[in-house]
Amino acid sequence: MILPVILWTDALIFLLVAIVTVFALYARGKPHLRAPWRHVMCSRLGSPALVVLSAYVFIGLLDSLHYRPALENSDDSAQTHYAVEVLSVLDTLVGPLRTQTEKTYSAPFATHLYSRETVRHPDGSQTREYPRLEYGGRHLENPAADARADILQRSSVALMQALVASLAVLLLITLWQARRRRQVFTSTLQDILALRTTVPWLIFWITLSVLLLLTFLAINLSTVYHVFGTDKVGQDVFYQTLKSIRTGLIIGTLTTLVMLPFAIFLGILAGYARGWIDDVIQYIYTTLNSIPGVLLIAAAILMLQVYMANHPELFETTLERADIRLLFLCIILGITSWTGLCRLLRGEALKLREAEYIQAATAFGVRHSKIISRHILPNVMHIVLITVVLDFSGLVLAEAVLSYVGVGVDPTTNSWGNMINSARLEMAREPVVWWSLLSAFLFMFTLVLAANLFSDAVRDAFDPRLRQR
Repeated sequence: MILPVILWTDALIFLLVAIVTVFALYARGKPHLRAPWRHVMCSRLGSPALVVLSAYVFIGLLDSLHYRPALENSDDSAQTHYAVEVLSVLDTLVGPLRTQTEKTYSAPFATHLYSRETVRHPDGSQTREYPRLEYGGRHLENPAADARADILQRSSVALMQALVASLAVLLLITLWQARRRRQVFTSTLQDILALRTTVPWLIFWITLSVLLLLTFLAINLSTVYHVFGTDKVGQDVFYQTLKSIRTGLIIGTLTTLVMLPFAIFLGILAGYARGWIDDVIQYIYTTLNSIPGVLLIAAAILMLQVYMANHPELFETTLERADIRLLFLCIILGITSWTGLCRLLRGEALKLREAEYIQAATAFGVRHSKIISRHILPNVMHIVLITVVLDFSGLVLAEAVLSYVGVGVDPTTNSWGNMINSARLEMAREPVVWWSLLSAFLFMFTLVLAANLFSDAVRDAFDPRLRQR
């Protein structure tokens, strides 16, 4: 039995997923909304970026399903007791990565510790040597001779598995397209391989094949080796990078939920109403912009820490304390980052209110609220969408910077910023411990690059001037 645990960030994430699903169903029936998104899917950079982002989102959603496992009853009582530790579905799927911890540092694919230790032998003698890892390569009798061959063999198995899975995906895509286009299978396959289809299915398939290969490599290798090594306390670095995906996605998405109401309402109101209302709103976001964002975030986080220290009864587990700090960081980032979009919407609303159809609606006595909801808001949504997608990568990088300077997420939370912060001290060791920094960089770089490519495709599809060009 399990006890479901719903954190604040979990609830908001699935609320955001529900909003996106409803919008997708709504846009499917609207030609003016369906056409730009089809243009995004037809982009040779947007479609593979969407595949990569979907993989990140899938991992993040798995890590957002939390529960507390039931404990075994030591007596005959019927009452069920649950563990204090809160786990996620991702923790269950990658169980060995979470539980197989070593003594201290070990390099990627290593079978021995990274530093020498004094080992006492049964005869009383002592030697300085690299101790054998408890879990990494423990299935090998002679690691020095067998490790390389074993890694190659497991990689070959993963390559064959990925090849079979990718060919099955290509078969399904071809069958679906052949049935949809009412063509024979061979001609449809030739069109896909020659990139003669509207949607670049070949690029989509290649990207998905690479992801499948990486997945099978991780499945075959990470259960017997530490593919990204271990950190100071012996925890698997690959596990930390996977857990950090959820933190990056939360910072990039939940901050948007906080930012959009302020930016849309105040920006349109300032541009449409003008006069003293416009002056007040401009004064608000000009004053907010004059405050250094890092200082404001640091002050808010420190106040939250004091509140949590004075009210420990409100937070049962360490995860709940870390989650409320993460949520509070999203709120502060949202409050400090809405001003740029507000300026854009104000300028667009100033231009739209002078349009002839809005002047005609005003002359006929149409209510201002209806003019804003029916005419102005739909015509500025492309700016909102483009800005939100472009700001996502910036927010992910902002979390890394804030955690690096110590005012980001809780130190117990897995995040790329915390990994980079801890790697700063590891880089000063001799020999250098480099794999924590590299793994955080690779995962964050891939997410930010995919987000930027996807945002470029969205901008090209939704910007009216680029569409006309």
